[in-house]
Amino acid sequence: MKILLEIQVLRSPWSIQTLYRLFHQCRKTFAPLNLSDYEAIGRCEQEVPEYFNFAGDVLDKWSQIEKERKEPSNPALWWINGKGGERKWSFEELGFESRKVANVLSGPCGLQRGDRIIVILPRIPEWWLLNTACMRTGVVFIPGTTQLTAKDICYRLLASKAKCIVTIDELAPAVDSVASKCQFLKTKLIVSESRRAEWLNFSDLFKAASAVHNCVKTRSQDPMTIYFTSGTTGFPKMVEHSYGSFGLGFFICGRYAFKTLKHCLSGGEPVNPEVMEQWKSQTGLNIYEAYGQTEVGMICGNMKGMKIKPGSLGKAAPPYDVQIIDEKGSVLPPGKEGDIAIKIDAKRPFTFFTRYVDDPVKTASTIRGNFYITGDRGSMDEDGYIWFMGRSDDVIISSGYRIGPFEVESALIEHPAVVESAVVSSPDPIRGEVVKAFVVLSPSLKTQDLKKLACELQDHVKKVTAPYKYPRKIEFVEQLPKTITGKIRRSELRNKEWGQI
Repeated sequence: MKILLEIQVLRSPWSIQTLYRLFHQCRKTFAPLNLSDYEAIGRCEQEVPEYFNFAGDVLDKWSQIEKERKEPSNPALWWINGKGGERKWSFEELGFESRKVANVLSGPCGLQRGDRIIVILPRIPEWWLLNTACMRTGVVFIPGTTQLTAKDICYRLLASKAKCIVTIDELAPAVDSVASKCQFLKTKLIVSESRRAEWLNFSDLFKAASAVHNCVKTRSQDPMTIYFTSGTTGFPKMVEHSYGSFGLGFFICGRYAFKTLKHCLSGGEPVNPEVMEQWKSQTGLNIYEAYGQTEVGMICGNMKGMKIKPGSLGKAAPPYDVQIIDEKGSVLPPGKEGDIAIKIDAKRPFTFFTRYVDDPVKTASTIRGNFYITGDRGSMDEDGYIWFMGRSDDVIISSGYRIGPFEVESALIEHPAVVESAVVSSPDPIRGEVVKAFVVLSPSLKTQDLKKLACELQDHVKKVTAPYKYPRKIEFVEQLPKTITGKIRRSELRNKEWGQI
C-alpha cells in the first residue's frame, strides 16, 4: 500500500523568519529554509549550531510565543484515529504533557541521558509524547512497528541494549516471552487502561508525574534516535540520527499548511503509473513522488510546479547532488543504469545519519570515492530525472538477464485481480534464480481457481513487459510484510526464499 501524505508535522502558525530570529537570538545561525539556501547548506558553508534540541529550542519557543500573544493558534499536533477519537494540543499543552512524560522516564523508569528506549506503539498520542520526552531527557528513542514478532523484538532489545521498552496489551506477551534473554532490559512500560504484572502502567505514572522539567542541553551531533532499517542481507541495521540531522535536516518536511487537499506526496515505495493515473482520475490531483532513505532523508523528488514524468522519482532534492555512477565511482551518461549516489566533499552533509551503530564496516561500505552509495539502482535521463530500478541486491539475474522487481510489480498491479505485490528472486537449479511474485488479491477474486489465475497473471506480465521478466513462481498471500513506514520488506521475503531465516 502506498502512503499518500499531506504533511503538517508540528505545524507552526509563525513564519520561517520568526524561527530564524529565535535561533539567531540563541547564537544559532539557522537561515530560513528556502530552496536557494540548500545548496550552501549542502556544501556545509552555512554553520550548523553547536547545540540544538528540537524540544527546547523550537517547541518551547513556540509555546512561549503562544503565551505572549494570548490568542488562539493552530494546533501543534492534531490527532484523529478515524473512529471518532480526536486530540488537539497547543504548543503549551504539548510542552506541559511531554514534560510530565520526561519525568516518568527519568523517575520511575530510571532512564538517564544516553540510555536507549524501544517504543512499539500504534500511532496514538502517547507515541509523540514519548518521542518529545526523549528529546527533553537525552534518552535515545528507538521506534518499532506493531507488526514485530517476539523474535524481532528480542533481536532489537539485544542489539540496541535498550534499558526500557514501551508497548501495548497486544504485544506485551511477546515481550514477556523474550525478556529473560535480554540482560539489558530493566523496565517494561505498558500503555493500557488495565494493569499487568511486572509492568509499569503509563497512565498511572503520567497522572502522578510533575510537569516541572528542565530540558537537557544537547549538541547537534548527539544521538537522538535509532531506526532499525531492513537490509538486503543479514539482520536490520541500526541507523543513528542526531539532534541536528533530524531536528534541522528534516525541517522542510513540516513546512506544508493545507486547509484543503491541494498537493499530494508519496514516499516509501515507487508509485506505479497505474496508481498515479487512478489517483488523478478520482481527485484531479497529481502525486508528487519523493525518494529518500532513513539514512539521509529525501534524496530526490517531484517538487511542486515541476513537470511530472510518471514512473520517475523526480530530480535531486537540495542540498544533494545526485548522480548515477559505476562500480569505480565514475559518473555515467544519461540513460545508463548504475548506482544512485550522492556526491560528498570533505565534510558529510549535516543531514546524513551519524553511523550504523556497532557496525563500522557497514558504515564505511557506503562510501565510494566522493560518493555516498544509496544501495539503489537506477538511471538519469537527459532532463535530470531519476528512474528507479530496484535495490542493488534486489535486481534479479535469471539466465543472464537483469530484471528489476519494480518493472514486474508495475505490470502486475495493472491486472484487476491484484491489490499489491512484491517481487523477489527465488533459487532455481537451471537458471540460478528466477522471478517470484507474492501477490495480494482483491477480496472479490480470492475464491477463483488460483492455479488458473496464476497462469493468467503470468500471461499478463508477458504482454505488458519483456517476456523473460514474467514471474515463474507466484504465491498468493493475505498481506505483505512492511516496515513502520509502510515500505515492503522484500529482504524478509527473499531471505525466506533462500533459506536464510
